[in-house]
Amino acid sequence: MADEIRPFTIAIPDAGLEDLRERLRRTRFPDELEDVGHDMGAPLKDIKRLSTYWAEKYDWRKAEAELNKLPHFTTKLQAAGFEPLDIHFVHVQSSRKDAIPLLFSHGWPGSFLEATKILQPLTEPEDVSQPAFHVVAPSLAGYGFSEGPKKRGFGLDQHGEVFHKLMLRLGYEEYATQGGDWGFLITRAMGRRYAPQYIKAQHLNGDFYPQPSLRRNPLTFLRTMVSALVTGFSERDKKGFERSKWFKDHGSGYFSVQSTRPQTIGYGLTDSPSALLAWIYEKLVDWTDQYPWTEDEVCTWISIYWFSTAGPRAAVQLYYEFTNANNSTVAKDESNDAWVSSRDQLVAWQDVKIGLGHFPRDILVLPGDWGHVLGNVVFEKSHEAGGHFAAWEAPDALVGDLREMFGAKGGAEGSVKTV
Repeated sequence: MADEIRPFTIAIPDAGLEDLRERLRRTRFPDELEDVGHDMGAPLKDIKRLSTYWAEKYDWRKAEAELNKLPHFTTKLQAAGFEPLDIHFVHVQSSRKDAIPLLFSHGWPGSFLEATKILQPLTEPEDVSQPAFHVVAPSLAGYGFSEGPKKRGFGLDQHGEVFHKLMLRLGYEEYATQGGDWGFLITRAMGRRYAPQYIKAQHLNGDFYPQPSLRRNPLTFLRTMVSALVTGFSERDKKGFERSKWFKDHGSGYFSVQSTRPQTIGYGLTDSPSALLAWIYEKLVDWTDQYPWTEDEVCTWISIYWFSTAGPRAAVQLYYEFTNANNSTVAKDESNDAWVSSRDQLVAWQDVKIGLGHFPRDILVLPGDWGHVLGNVVFEKSHEAGGHFAAWEAPDALVGDLREMFGAKGGAEGSVKTV
């Protein structure tokens, strides 16, 4: 049946594991200048150490068995104008009848793995007074164990369409969303199409919003201007501007490559596990708040890309589609959040409860007040620690946000009808 939901088990063939180990053992490493740190990219000593560990000591079968303790599924979903895709997802249901359906959407270079630390505390909170959630964590098309599209043009709207159809197929007529990185932009694109009828609330980590303008956001613009003139920018804001400038000047080269030449970079990512490791490991270090990555964590994280159904190249394709969307107005809307600019759309967004979680070592760290251009912000929290991969490196903080936002007297309390 076309709408069948099938249980899925991760099972990488032995031949695939041996091929990985052999490629790692045959790596030709580049040289490195003296006194070089992370400023030129992933350090040679780190990539040599991790490549050796990945080849000789890492136990994928142990990681695979641990991942398979989760309820994995696949189902065929189709975006308009594209072929049906086999989409992988983790679906953990709470035992609570009042649990809130929650779609968790990851980004790059993440995967469904990011959600694994928050599943238990969200679905089965120890304190019964706290809200519970049914959590759905899909793999983006071309990521993890989801099929990748076969033709160009599969962008944010298409991801949003298949994710929305997934939630409906699971029986969730009303739901909330949570996302960072691509997950931020995908769930915002979903809100543009499916809120407020289906999507009732959104929690977002990542300051992916524009500075308020007098034309588009007059009230927010005036409020932020008055605040800046009276009190000036806070220390958090000043450090955030520094972090954002660092990313723009020194950390965003990957975006230019992946959004212009995804095929070219794809050869290295697909043929060389060490190249894939270096390309992603750099971000795991640069984009986190001194998170103490273990060898096993890094190897599992990268292995999901290496063993992905569509192959490592497919995961960078979304950058090209985002930047080169056939409909230029969609591309501009998605990047600048202009879909909240019209009066009618702003009125519609007022019915959607929005929560913002700010983490100091994310790649963009902007004043929280600016985030109110997104609509009806009912919850906001600036955390003292954490970076880009909030669900992985600061799971307690992200869980706390959701509990507070949807809990008693929270801004989104009762916004989503429970199944």
